[in-house]
Amino acid sequence: MTVRAKLLRTSTFRLAALYLILFAVSVSALLGYVYWNTAVLLQEQTDYTIQAEVQGLADQYRLRGLNGILDTVQRRSSNDSRSVYLLADPSGRRIAGNLTSLPNIPDDESGWIEFPLDVGNGPTRERHTARAFYTRLAGGFELVVGRDVEALRQFADIIRQTIFYALAIALVLGLGGGLLMSRNFLRRVDAITEASRTIMAGNMSGRMPVAGSNDELDRLALALNEMLDQIESLMAAMKEVSSNVAHDLKTPLTRIKARVEAALRSGSEAEYRSALENTVDESDRLLDTFNALLSIARAEAGQSRSGLVAVDVSELIADVAELYEPMAEEEGGTLTSATAPGLTVLGDRQLLAQALTNLLDNALKYGARDGETPVITVTAAPEDDKVVITVADHGPGIPAEDRGRVTERFVRLDQSRSKPGNGLGLSLVSGVMKLHKGTLLLEDNAPGLKARLVLPAWHQEK
Repeated sequence: MTVRAKLLRTSTFRLAALYLILFAVSVSALLGYVYWNTAVLLQEQTDYTIQAEVQGLADQYRLRGLNGILDTVQRRSSNDSRSVYLLADPSGRRIAGNLTSLPNIPDDESGWIEFPLDVGNGPTRERHTARAFYTRLAGGFELVVGRDVEALRQFADIIRQTIFYALAIALVLGLGGGLLMSRNFLRRVDAITEASRTIMAGNMSGRMPVAGSNDELDRLALALNEMLDQIESLMAAMKEVSSNVAHDLKTPLTRIKARVEAALRSGSEAEYRSALENTVDESDRLLDTFNALLSIARAEAGQSRSGLVAVDVSELIADVAELYEPMAEEEGGTLTSATAPGLTVLGDRQLLAQALTNLLDNALKYGARDGETPVITVTAAPEDDKVVITVADHGPGIPAEDRGRVTERFVRLDQSRSKPGNGLGLSLVSGVMKLHKGTLLLEDNAPGLKARLVLPAWHQEK
């Protein structure tokens, strides 16, 4: 397809052509109306003047006779070169006036006539058009009074030509403007298409070009770039997750294989039993990891969003705290809870409970400094039409520079490597918050860590 054909097929050119046609039709109608009214007005004024002169000459003939009208016709014909006069006797012979003979009179009746008029002398004579009124006076005398309307005809021709040239120029400029706009539009579309092909070829760092004009194409390009940023981030996360999954699954599988091989070599029933028990334990940990991954995927995908119900936060925290208080006492620590009444959110109770238990698990594991016992507090309070659930501890906390990445899958800080876990707890909490249109905030508790779950409050319609 040639460049010209591509330009003509663009939506910009089609819209420009449509607007141009509508503009041309509108202007033509307007100018035509102006031309018609101007031409009609000039002709009406000319006809009115001629009729007034005819009436005046007829009155002169009635009051003063032939001599009166003869004097008037001779005087006026000699003073006004644009006027046409002729007074003829009943036989049609010229008596007075600047016409040499009677023009062709149709049907020999009074009325309007138009006829050619020779103007000038010698080789410079010109053929004009005259418009006159013919009437027959008493006694058979014939009177012709008119005007040279060539100037009016030329004026009308000038108006018509002006309208024609104006429309022609408007069409040419409109067509040229449409082609230029189409060319610019096509160039930008081709740039976006080329960028798309580059991205489809595997270069995820490519982005749609932005002209900076903030028009529709720029807004589309910006939206696509934001989408590509998210896709690139997700793909990077997928690569990281795949690598982490392979690394975290390799170790337990290697241990399972080594223990089974050792048991087979020993041939001892006790070794068989020990190897099977260890295999079951490792399998449970692997299943926990995969279940956590499935829960995160379900939460981030928002598959259960349509099934959300009203959840009493106070009741939820009370149930979870009742479960974890004995566990905290076994560690020699304490867990206290305090919630404001009437706190309700729209959510999945099981997933919210899972998020809260993950935070409490982390608080029990990492919420105490060396040589100290864990001190954990769970609170819930309203805040600007939000419900904020807070889990705080007095442990070493998380450095500010690491708080952004600890919510990623399989991320475990160095100080936590000695503790059991798979690095998915906070990632699951973040996914649950995303499902519930909430936010997970990790803050300094001075000392310790403060994890805040900020959820939209739900109010029952009355």
